[in-house]
Amino acid sequence: MSDHDALYHGLFSHPGMVAQLLREFVAEPWLDDLLVDSMERVNAKFHGADGDRRDGDVIWRIPVRGGGDAYLLLLLEFQSTPDRWMALRVMVYVGLLWQHLVKERRLPAGGCLPPVLPIVVYNGDPRWVMPTSLRDLIGLPGESPFWQWQPEMRYHILDEGAFAEADLAARDSLAALLFRLEHCRQPDQVVALVDAVIDWFRQHPGFEALKPMFSSLAWRLVELEDGAAPGVKVSENLSEVRTMLATRAAEWKQQWKEEGLREGRQEGRQEGRQEGRQEGRQEGRQEGRQEGRQEGRQEGEAAILLRLLERRFGVLPGWVKDRIAAAETGTLEEWSLRILDAKSIDEVVH
Repeated sequence: MSDHDALYHGLFSHPGMVAQLLREFVAEPWLDDLLVDSMERVNAKFHGADGDRRDGDVIWRIPVRGGGDAYLLLLLEFQSTPDRWMALRVMVYVGLLWQHLVKERRLPAGGCLPPVLPIVVYNGDPRWVMPTSLRDLIGLPGESPFWQWQPEMRYHILDEGAFAEADLAARDSLAALLFRLEHCRQPDQVVALVDAVIDWFRQHPGFEALKPMFSSLAWRLVELEDGAAPGVKVSENLSEVRTMLATRAAEWKQQWKEEGLREGRQEGRQEGRQEGRQEGRQEGRQEGRQEGRQEGRQEGEAAILLRLLERRFGVLPGWVKDRIAAAETGTLEEWSLRILDAKSIDEVVH
């Protein structure tokens, strides 16, 4: 497994983390029939149809009220592209799990196969729109008599990126914080999320074993953002990682500002010279140069501000661009200074 796969494997090998995942993101009525707090990890190792061992998956046995067991099969997917054939893969893995239980004599004599809940946890950027039922992959018309001999299998998909930030922020669980961290790309937001994780651990004892994993997940965002060498020894202390992230966030903001200033000044000089020449032909060289310099400076400051705002807050609404286009040079300079401390666009442009 890769380092990232191993992190997820470790996270979902913790019963409290898995219980949160079920209660927060599955939340089906039949969960009341499962004794989730009494689940036990199953160390089953078997090979898939391609011959590869399924080391990345996590299997839990969950007692059922009234007797018997159910099994939770967590398939951890870190592919860049969703797998259309996942329902088929799930059917194979469930079959391998049942074979394992039979071979290991885990079932009572004359007993039945236990129910299995397959959950695919996916953290890729493209949304998961693939079939979740094996039936949708079988080429038969709906009225065909051959359906009675076809296998049936479906899985529950947890597409981390499909949950809105506001939805995740309203959930008081470590699983929700994991999903938010995985899809956060703004340095300031990463620092705030790490603060939330630290506070969560402070209020929920019993999860200390997961702290180093969250430290590594947070530090991965630094590596992705500024090209830091992967594999560097990272502190397992979340507070120390938080301090490092805050320092990096300040460095990134200053770097973005300097890059924006350089690009804006260059564009302003070029546009000023060009407009100065055009105005000079019409109204005289002296007036043209003066107006060209003034307009070039104003447009340069506008270009700087637009670039910084887009880097900080993403796609800008039309009214922001209109206000910037109509603002004087002094106003644009003042707005540019506000970006370092502003938490929203409104705090910059008002």
